[in-house]
Amino acid sequence: MQIDVSPEIAEMRGTVRAFVKNELPAWANAVDETGIFPAGLIEAFARQGFLGMRIAEEYGGAGLELSHYCMVQEEISRAHTMFSLLMSSSGGLAPMAIQRHGTEVQKRKYLPLLTSGKARTSFALTESEAGSDSASIRTRAEPRSDGRWVLNGIKHFISCADVTDVIMVVTVTDPAKRSRGGFTTFLIERNTPGMQVTRVDHTMGSAAWTLAELTFTDCVIESDAAVGPIGRGFNIAMESLNEGRLSIASICLGAASQLLDLATAHARQRRTFGAPLAERQAIQWMLADSATELFAGRSMLYTTLRELSAGHDIGAGASMCKLYCSEMAGRVADRAIQIHGAGGLMRGSPIERSYRDLRLFRVGEGTSEVQRMVIARDLLRS
Repeated sequence: MQIDVSPEIAEMRGTVRAFVKNELPAWANAVDETGIFPAGLIEAFARQGFLGMRIAEEYGGAGLELSHYCMVQEEISRAHTMFSLLMSSSGGLAPMAIQRHGTEVQKRKYLPLLTSGKARTSFALTESEAGSDSASIRTRAEPRSDGRWVLNGIKHFISCADVTDVIMVVTVTDPAKRSRGGFTTFLIERNTPGMQVTRVDHTMGSAAWTLAELTFTDCVIESDAAVGPIGRGFNIAMESLNEGRLSIASICLGAASQLLDLATAHARQRRTFGAPLAERQAIQWMLADSATELFAGRSMLYTTLRELSAGHDIGAGASMCKLYCSEMAGRVADRAIQIHGAGGLMRGSPIERSYRDLRLFRVGEGTSEVQRMVIARDLLRS
């Protein structure tokens, strides 16, 4: 079933889907084989306007809304969920924080690099004792007499920070106030003295999604590296949580939609005991359940995006979308493997790849348990 979207998004979706179908499958295989995003892929994304698409036109972006961004995330994830990393590193939390709160110098220095594909960003919040409990971070930034800052601390599980060029780091600048006016965000460029990538972890998913440990040892940064006012870092970090959660929901929808298409096609083609799998009630019910859950997830996400675009308070709507779509995609992937049988288990097949990659999204951007906590708190408050 189709859900109504604006004519502009409907027209744009057709162009994006053609690009996904014609160009991205080969790149998906290259990413899996090498664990890196080839320069040609980044250039293709830049040509299509997918990098920094929410950045203002004066800095090389398209100035589009969150709903456009989520639609593109949904479509490119039909080919590979990891393609979403390219978009988020140029149009996600850190880039949008620079656009909304950065100085004009910061905007002109960094944003054109992001929209052209010449640079990527990471967002460094998580620490060993501060994952979902982000208010518990310990990395300190202390002022010097010359106006500069000295950073000390360790950040864990920072997405792709081993290969990105600019990292937005959330630090404690006033231990007494902490999250109530004592956190500040800074932009730190790769190879800044005192910052080291001390470990790179690989998940069960694609090798392209690395998680880096960053160690800051008397790392001196300039006073103009702060994003927004001193002490407002927690608010800057938290304001984009809804956008990140809706983006994850979009990625999961796109991948699950492609998995259902593959499972449906296989059920029509594969014959057992003289008849197609599609004639087996057990297979039909798996397809029916997947289609129903996809329709529910897409309805939930599109409604929430419309409400947000209209300026309405969505409450815990983004958490509901992230929770439902990430868990729904896992169920769809599991059924797709079951329908494909042994073929779905083979390393390198798109079914097996999606099964592993999708598991990451029930943890990243806030675990399912955290989303339930947010939803429950909103419900009990209201």
